[in-house]
Amino acid sequence: MTTATLEEKNTRTGAFAFIGALAMLGMGYAAVPLYDLFCRVTGFGGTTQKATESDADIAARLAQSGATRTMSIRFDASTARDVPWSFSPEQVTDTVQIGQRDLAFYTARNDSGVPITGTATFNVEPEQTGKYFNKIQCFCFTEQTLQPGESIRMPVLYYVDPAILDDENAKDVEQITLSYTFHKATNVAENPTP
Repeated sequence: MTTATLEEKNTRTGAFAFIGALAMLGMGYAAVPLYDLFCRVTGFGGTTQKATESDADIAARLAQSGATRTMSIRFDASTARDVPWSFSPEQVTDTVQIGQRDLAFYTARNDSGVPITGTATFNVEPEQTGKYFNKIQCFCFTEQTLQPGESIRMPVLYYVDPAILDDENAKDVEQITLSYTFHKATNVAENPTP
């Protein structure tokens, strides 16, 4: 084997290794948004669905056409360690008619001496009900900035899709838990101005 042939093979192997490394890096960056998209589409991991007003109107009409079953909704709230807020639901449980819109409220208060911007992540349990729990309006869709000592009352407008009654894995569920956790927003300055 000549030196030129060996150098060509080494160059080709190096190029393939470099391309492979770039592909792996690209897949690493794409994994999080693709997984998030997968969860939102399928309801995997208890990810709730974001509904439109027209979706809610359709669900309400379906509920009025004969679905009279109710569902207990349990509300849960927590904060990350670096968010010095008091955060809780105004009521711990509510009973709603499947397909009917309902409104729940959470309250938050900034217990620190500096403004803090937070964003809420959410989850639904049991997992198989996530694709049937639809939020029309929610404080979790936007960041919330609270000044020192400021309190806020935040609504969640939601409904449980009547299609849950046709799902063998979810139709016998009697209670759904909607859980929120507030984290510091990562795309804002450490101390935003009021």
